[in-house]
Amino acid sequence: MWNLHRKKILITGGTRGIGHATVIETLKLGAQVLFTARSKTEVASFEQELQEQGLPATGLAGDMADAQRRQEISNWINAHWGVLDVLVNNAGMNIRKPTLEFTVQEYQKILEVNLIAPFELSRSLHHLLVQAKHPAIVNIASVAGFLDVQTGSPYAMSKAALIQQTKSLAAEWAKDGIRVNALSPWFTETSLTEALLLNEAKLQDVLSRTPLQRVARAEEMAAIIAFLAMDHSSYIAGQNIIADGGMSATALLTPVI
Repeated sequence: MWNLHRKKILITGGTRGIGHATVIETLKLGAQVLFTARSKTEVASFEQELQEQGLPATGLAGDMADAQRRQEISNWINAHWGVLDVLVNNAGMNIRKPTLEFTVQEYQKILEVNLIAPFELSRSLHHLLVQAKHPAIVNIASVAGFLDVQTGSPYAMSKAALIQQTKSLAAEWAKDGIRVNALSPWFTETSLTEALLLNEAKLQDVLSRTPLQRVARAEEMAAIIAFLAMDHSSYIAGQNIIADGGMSATALLTPVI
């Protein structure tokens, strides 16, 4: 059972960071994978990379905040698979700036991509998930959803709401056999955090708050996502798995003598 053999999995935002690592992890565990990204070039490049590694997967380009594109994804899965075992809502975005500097268009876009798109995609794929034997949804949230980590308020708002969306859908859709969980990473080496982590002062601030004294690797998050997708996690539902190197468990990092 420690595999994903024959599982059909959709991973949004699959060409970079955590999504990229999750595509590779789930393929190695035996899954059939469909991944999405906004860039056609990145999708084609990643498909070629996977093919060369002997891990073929299908990529579709499109913004998951686009209702028409979401419907096209649903149509593809219905036509090619007829069922969906696992949905990984990973696609996300952020703009880092003070609250008063956001335009309406900027913060609405963040909410649309990070919150509304996972909600609508989960709804549009519900009929395919219920056809699976042990269906699951994994939402990629963030520690920013319950702690202020200076990511910008719209991002934090979107992730806090995504965590509650996870709990609500887990309770409502349990009767349909669909498990819904979330993963909340701390700072992880991805394109979203690259610029910040290149700032030595910011990096040292992050490390000073993290007992494990390092940022996470995308592969470590992918392993958690894969576990939540497995049948071995069959009694885990409505949970927000916090993977933060011990950050949220500590009040003082200086030893008390």
